[in-house]
Amino acid sequence: MSDALAEVLNQIASGKIEATRVIAAADSLALQGADADALGLYRTWLQYNSANPLAYAIQYNMGVLLGKFGDHDGAVTAFKAAIAQRADFYPAHINLGSTYERLGRTSDAVTQWLGMVNQLPAITGESVNYKVSALKQIGRVLEHTSLEESGEDALRQCIELVQPADAMQHWIAIRQKQCKWPVLSGITGPTRRQLFAAMSPHCLVFHTDDPLLHLARGYKYYKAKIGRPKVFFDRDSHRAALATRPKRRIRIGYLSSYFREHAHGYLTAEMYKLHDRSRFEVFAYSCSRRTGDRIQTQVMKDVDHWVDILEMSDEDVAKRIAADGIDILIDFNGYTGEARPAIMAMRPAPIAVNWLGYPGSMGTPYHDYVIADDFTIPPDFEMYYSEKVVRLPCYQPNDRQRQVASINWTREAAGLPANATVFCGFNGVQKITAPMWERFMDILSRVPNGVLWLLDGGERINERLRQEAIRHGVTPDRIIFAPKLINAEHLSRYPLADLFLDTSPCGAHTTASDALWMGVPVLTVAGRGFASRVCGSLAVAAGLGDMVCTTFAEYVEKAVELGNDKRARQAIRDRLAANRATCDLFDTDKLVSHLDGLLAAMWEDFVADRVPRPNLANLDIYDEIGTDLDRDDLELIARADYQDLYRAQLREVDRHCPVAPDARLWPGEPAPPAQAAKAAAPAKGKAKKAK
Repeated sequence: MSDALAEVLNQIASGKIEATRVIAAADSLALQGADADALGLYRTWLQYNSANPLAYAIQYNMGVLLGKFGDHDGAVTAFKAAIAQRADFYPAHINLGSTYERLGRTSDAVTQWLGMVNQLPAITGESVNYKVSALKQIGRVLEHTSLEESGEDALRQCIELVQPADAMQHWIAIRQKQCKWPVLSGITGPTRRQLFAAMSPHCLVFHTDDPLLHLARGYKYYKAKIGRPKVFFDRDSHRAALATRPKRRIRIGYLSSYFREHAHGYLTAEMYKLHDRSRFEVFAYSCSRRTGDRIQTQVMKDVDHWVDILEMSDEDVAKRIAADGIDILIDFNGYTGEARPAIMAMRPAPIAVNWLGYPGSMGTPYHDYVIADDFTIPPDFEMYYSEKVVRLPCYQPNDRQRQVASINWTREAAGLPANATVFCGFNGVQKITAPMWERFMDILSRVPNGVLWLLDGGERINERLRQEAIRHGVTPDRIIFAPKLINAEHLSRYPLADLFLDTSPCGAHTTASDALWMGVPVLTVAGRGFASRVCGSLAVAAGLGDMVCTTFAEYVEKAVELGNDKRARQAIRDRLAANRATCDLFDTDKLVSHLDGLLAAMWEDFVADRVPRPNLANLDIYDEIGTDLDRDDLELIARADYQDLYRAQLREVDRHCPVAPDARLWPGEPAPPAQAAKAAAPAKGKAKKAK
């Protein structure tokens, strides 16, 4: 114990120190990394001063520290004590709700925040800030529950008060999940453009097939939300470490919140054990809770090292990854789920890879490679990515040991008509857009005995879609919702469907693999962006390239044709069944063998100082242009002149302010014709001299 700490403790015992001095002393200890001593200081002071008027502040600070140590129950007790002494101390309400959330007590969290909102006094700058903070928390948490509508309302209030971009981002996500079309409407205050500019990269892929904007919005998100970290490991430090590194296997680190029963977990469950252990050592850094489920248990067994990082700070995780000597860090989240992008930003490994979690370019300076295949990113589309593109035979792994329940389903048992043509659409409802719904209804109107089989979205969403069917002249009984089941049981009912109809601009990923594995053909439209091409990639890898359409007209016509022709459908099913054992989509050994080759080549690039530098030129300008181009009545996926639209806008920007050349659509404008002619003509007299 330091002399200074001992002196403060003596003064506490003698009653000669004020709360403000204790807080100052604890803050000083915390800055030195002595959080445990700061906590001890607070506890000692409270033993002697529990009735002090400022005890609520000490309790609050103690709660913050306890949360930092992962003692969430202790933090709850401390925040409650602070509120009991001073009910209008709103930071304690906010933090108590957040602590409830960390404990999985979502309803208690929302109740706490709502109680605070309802007791706030007359409007002042401070009370508005607290109200906005609580409303944001409510909306963010309810976004992932069946109470989305309440979350939407909380965020609407927040936006109409102060228009914060993060609240707009979550409000948009909730409206997408509720199929409230048009999504960017129904609120007072912000313009449509302001709302669209606030859309997150992940929500953007559900909204539009505009890969230049996807790239630019990823870059914008990185700059605004992550930026340059205070602590990071640069290339020089990694190269210095290489010089003293003993000869050993290449260390791969997977960073993910999906090592569990989750769509991503179902895809990757088999692959970890297939890495060549003579060349690679495999680490898993898990930022989700221990669930103990089958997938998580299997991954923990199949990797060489499992590290729980949920309760660790981003900086501590980065230091741990660096200390573990990870050579290649694979980002399995990107801008999705419970991502920890700040960890990647610190460059804790020499090589960073974007793969599988986020369907697009990250647009950051610290993701070096993106793993794709020939279909998801053809060579002509590499301009839509800041990372260097490397390819597998099929970019998506699959678990051939996935569990399928032994249930002898009948259509009647699943709530389906026995003799109908069943069009299955088991994508998340947030992927359904108004134009896509119109196409579904067009297909049903031309297949008289057809029904559309969707996942249950909750009664409010289900009813909204039924009403949308009526609006398009389709009776609501032809929209059938499949109750949510555990994955093994859900897979077992897939064969009841005749044809899987993909969505656009964001298509099926795991759901398409599930359909194909269970013998159900998929029909899709391939766009330009990664998310709109995944389903096509899977179909091609399964030997069904003819089920990939290039236009929506072709998509609708093919769906109608197959919907009315049982023999044609059966022929495709037979072909799919014949291919399953040998096709690239389900050849996990082949995928991992090629993946090992890609990873080894990346390491060779680093050793030879050839690691690519991400191309981030002009992305602020591309974001502005893409934002201006977006309209509810314009689907860029259908525009053959997509790149020309951007080029025209780049010329307009360049007229106002010169745009530096980039390696995408702007090589720099040629000189005006008169100027070019003048430059090409020989000067007078020089031609004769040359003779």
